Formats: sequence, structure tokens, C-alpha cells
Amino acid sequence: MSSELRYTANTQLEHLHARYTGTGHADLTKYEWLTHQHRDTLASIVGHPPLASYLAIADGEAVGRVKFEMTERMLQPCGPPPAKDD
Repeated sequence: MSSELRYTANTQLEHLHARYTGTGHADLTKYEWLTHQHRDTLASIVGHPPLASYLAIADGEAVGRVKFEMTERMLQPCGPPPAKDD
């Protein structure tokens, strides 16, 4: 019975990862996870005009300028990646 349950849980997890690409995997580092979260947030702000307008008003800048800055920050939203251990 427990092996059946484990198989069902693994199948559901695989389906979840196939359907939602941003759910990560077992080898995902903290830096990679944070990078994905920040990029998703920035893409959402750029893609939803009311959010971009809200931030533009709050910052006192043009909407185009806010979208440009958000797009630029998507390149390295959490700074340079940490050094890898070999």
C-alpha cells in the first residue's frame, strides 16, 4: 500500500513540474530560486499596465522609464551569481 501511495505522489509531483515550470526541482539553489521569484515579479509588473502605472506614480517617473528599469533588472535581479564550489 505504501509503495502505491509513493508512486501516486511521485506521479503527481512530476505532473506538477511538467505543468508549472517554475516549481523548481531538488537541485535548485537558493540563488536560483530567488532569481526566478524576482524575474517573475518583475515580468508581472511590466506585463500589467496598472501595476507599472502605480509604481511610476509612486516613484514620480514615466511609465516607460519604470518598464525599462524593470526589464533591465531582470538580467541579474539578485546580483552576480555566487562562486561555485568544485
